[in-house]
Amino acid sequence: MTAIDTTVINYTSNEINEFGDLTLKGVDWSVAAACRTVTNASDLFFSDEFADIRSAKLICAECPVMAQCLEEAFDRGEPCGVWGGQLFEDGKILTVKRRRGRPPKNPRPEDQLPMIPIPEHLVELVA
Repeated sequence: MTAIDTTVINYTSNEINEFGDLTLKGVDWSVAAACRTVTNASDLFFSDEFADIRSAKLICAECPVMAQCLEEAFDRGEPCGVWGGQLFEDGKILTVKRRRGRPPKNPRPEDQLPMIPIPEHLVELVA
C-alpha cells in the first residue's frame, strides 16, 4: 500500500517569478499541475484524437505550472504527448497536426488546435 500525498499548497507562500510563472518553494511543481485533477489524464494527454488533444491543451493553458512542465519535458526528451500546452511527437513540438490522408480543401474547424504561447525563456529550446 502506498502513502497518499496530502500536501496542501499555500499559494500565498509562493511567488511569481520574472516570467510570470508560479514558483513553489520546497514543493515539487507537479503537485500544483492542473492535469493532476483530470480523470484518465493519460488517455487525454497521450491521445491521437483531435478532441482529446484540444482538451489537454486547454487544461494546460490554465495551469499555474505550465512553464515548468514544458521545460522538464524538454529536459527529459519526452517523445510524445501534450506537455506544458505543447504537442510533442518524436521529441519535438508540433506546430501543426493534421489527420491522415489527403488534407481537405476547406479545413475543418474541429481539427484546429488551440495555439498556446511558449514562455519567452523557453522559445530558444524550440528553435
